[in-house]
Amino acid sequence: MSVTVLTAEERISHATQLQLTWWRFRKHKVALVSGVIILLFYLVVVLADFLATSDPHATDARRSFIPPQAIHLFDDGKFRPHVYGLKGIRDPRTFRLRYAPDPERKLPIRFLGRGYDYNLLGLIPTNIHLFSVEDAGPVDGIFLLGTDQLGRDLWSRLIVATRISLSIGLAGVGVSLVLGVLLGGISGLYGGTVDTIIQRLIELLRSVPTIPLWMGLAASLPADWSVLQVYFAITLIISLIGWTDLARVVRGRFMALRTEDFILAAELAGASRGRIIFRHMLPSFFSHIIAATSLALPAMIISETSLSFLGLGLRPPAISWGILLQDAQSVQSLALAPWLLCSAVPVIVAILAFNFLGDGLRDAADPYG
Repeated sequence: MSVTVLTAEERISHATQLQLTWWRFRKHKVALVSGVIILLFYLVVVLADFLATSDPHATDARRSFIPPQAIHLFDDGKFRPHVYGLKGIRDPRTFRLRYAPDPERKLPIRFLGRGYDYNLLGLIPTNIHLFSVEDAGPVDGIFLLGTDQLGRDLWSRLIVATRISLSIGLAGVGVSLVLGVLLGGISGLYGGTVDTIIQRLIELLRSVPTIPLWMGLAASLPADWSVLQVYFAITLIISLIGWTDLARVVRGRFMALRTEDFILAAELAGASRGRIIFRHMLPSFFSHIIAATSLALPAMIISETSLSFLGLGLRPPAISWGILLQDAQSVQSLALAPWLLCSAVPVIVAILAFNFLGDGLRDAADPYG
């Protein structure tokens, strides 16, 4: 028994900080599940067009507000996945033509079938999708989440929106991480006038109300900019607002570390400021930076979603979670198509997953605690 305990103690004494953090993180089951969920979200980001069932931009007035369709797995006792075709029915009160499932027409689902053209991973031209329907008519298709007012498939739009919203959050956190570590490190390491200037800049940014600041910055974007230009502008706007919290955390840790013996030894050995920051100081609390970054990601996603929902961020024909939620803000639209509210589900799930993951990383960031 004592040998086993001694072996465990030796493992701990020889383990790196990253290993200790991982061992503690594995005990946080909710955080582990959240991490898997986030990985699945980013798998969707990479394979968005492959997972989409129809062109997310294709409109057809005949398919307006089609309810979600069920996938039937068996036909006459055999495994034959299929969906029902659609048939037109004239509403006797409004005389409006609407489409309903036709059980007499069964459209087989083909895995790795062909659909609209796209570039896999942005590089490989293809038209292969995870699944598609065979023998489909002009208004037929796989509408897992129904369609919107313009007849666009909500499932495909939600998948593509996930790619844009999560990539903006990741890019925004990346820029904020660089700014926060760099400016916070300089502030904490140099002190004096440099520290005062950076801290006053942080206080200035934090004192401005968020929504008016967003409105002012978004209003400055030219109306004739392309979707790509607006994408990068929104990412930059969110990053310039979100780096202040991390900068203050880094500054506090640097101020505590700069009088340590190993930092003084590095200075006496002639190490440059950059080497001291990135080689000696940052690795000592790298796990804390990871935890702070994972907690900053949901704030970035909420910022983009809020901006787009308010009409201040991305604009159609771009597709993001905020733009999809715009379609669900009309009471009339919700009365006709309550399934439009499903656009809020991935936002809620992603935010909760990121927060649980951040809590788990923060608890594991101090492996000796």
